[in-house]
Amino acid sequence: MIDFENKAVFKLKANDDYAETVADLLVPGEAVLASFKSMRDGAVFTDRRIIAVNVQGLTGSKRDFTSLPYKNIVAYSVETAGTFDMDTELEVYFSTLGCVRFEFSGRTPIKEISRLISQAIFSR
Repeated sequence: MIDFENKAVFKLKANDDYAETVADLLVPGEAVLASFKSMRDGAVFTDRRIIAVNVQGLTGSKRDFTSLPYKNIVAYSVETAGTFDMDTELEVYFSTLGCVRFEFSGRTPIKEISRLISQAIFSR
């Protein structure tokens, strides 16, 4: 599992590669909303969860996939893009992990992701 205490911030840019990487992990009916990549690692937001991908080793062939279901989120915060600052941010608080922060550059469906998280929290 990803060490979220030492790696609590993911700086991400839209990239469809990780959507293909996690395709075999999706359950029937689960849909990918957006896929992002940092230097080596990535994150995929589906309609049910966040899948964090941690690339390991020198060759990058070993990968760790961590599933973070929206239903386990206790609180979250969204910062939308502004006129000059086009980056968006999402802070997600999990009951067992603490805070995981995602920083996005470029276009991000942050409002759609926010809506899905809210639906999961309120449907408990």
